Amino acid sequence: MNTWNRWMLGALVAASPVVATPAGVSSAPPATTRYLTLGEGRLAYDDTGGSGPLVVAIPGMGDLRSEYRALRPLLWQAGYRVVTLDVRGHGETSARWSDYSAHAVGRDALALIEHLGAGPAVILGNSFAAGSALWAAHDAPDRVRGVVLLGPIVRDGPPSWLARMAVAVGFGGPWRVAFWMAYWNSLFPARQPADHAAAKAALAANLREPGRMEALRTMVGLSKADTEAIVARGRVPALVVMGSRDPDFPDAVAEAHWLGAVLGTDPVIVDGAGHYPHLEMPERVAPPLLAFLSRVCAP
Repeated sequence: MNTWNRWMLGALVAASPVVATPAGVSSAPPATTRYLTLGEGRLAYDDTGGSGPLVVAIPGMGDLRSEYRALRPLLWQAGYRVVTLDVRGHGETSARWSDYSAHAVGRDALALIEHLGAGPAVILGNSFAAGSALWAAHDAPDRVRGVVLLGPIVRDGPPSWLARMAVAVGFGGPWRVAFWMAYWNSLFPARQPADHAAAKAALAANLREPGRMEALRTMVGLSKADTEAIVARGRVPALVVMGSRDPDFPDAVAEAHWLGAVLGTDPVIVDGAGHYPHLEMPERVAPPLLAFLSRVCAP
C-alpha cells in the first residue's frame, strides 16, 4: 500500500462520522492497526482494547473494515471491546490467498479471537461475511457467543444470465474499479453518511492496488451453497438486520424473514435502508444490536 493510500485509509478508519454518532456519545479511541500473520498472509485489524466483551466486526466483500465506523464508538461507549477486520484481499490484509470463501474468512475470525485471548466473541458480519460469522459459530460454538447478520447474503440468488454478463463485462476491463464503485454507491438508497465521499475515495484507492480486484472478482463468483447448508445448524443466538430496500435481493424483507425463521429469531427490518443499514441508519440499528449484545454477553 503506497503512502497516500495508507494515509487515506487510516484517516477514514480513525474518523468519527458526523451522522453516525448521536449527541452525547464519545468517539472510540483512535484506531491502531495491528496484524496477525497466518500461513498465507497477514490479517489487518483495529482494536479498541479494554476488558469488555469482545465484538469482532467483519465487512462484506468489496469494502473495508471502516464500514463499522458508525457502530464502533457506540459499542465502545457501551463497554465492548471492538475489533474490526479487513477480509482477505481487502484493505490492509494481504491481497493474494488461495481461498477467499466465507468459510475461510470465518476461520480467520476464529484465529483472531484465539490470538487476542479474549473470547468468546460476538461476530458481526455484513453481506457475504454474515456467512463467515455463521461458519465461525458452526466450527467453534464455544468461542462465539452470538452472531449479528447485517444485510446477510448466505445463499445463492436465482440464476440470471444478465447478472452474469454484467459481472463479466464490469470486471473485464480498466473500468472495473469504476464499475464496482458505481454498484457500491447504489447500496445506499436512503442516505449517505456525512463522510461518504472520503469512504468512497479510500475504497477506490484500495481496490486499485495490485491483486485486490482479482480477489474481489473471485469472491463474487463463489457459490454460497455451502453456507446455506449450515444455516439450519446454527447453535448460537443470532440477530438478523436487513434494510427493506436492500438492492441485493428481489425482496429483502422476505429474505430476512426466511433467514430469521431458519435461525429461530425475528429479524429487524430497517425501513428504507439498503445494504448498509448500520451506516445509513445507525440510530435505528444500535438499539436492537445493543439489546442483543446485552443479552448474549450477560454473565
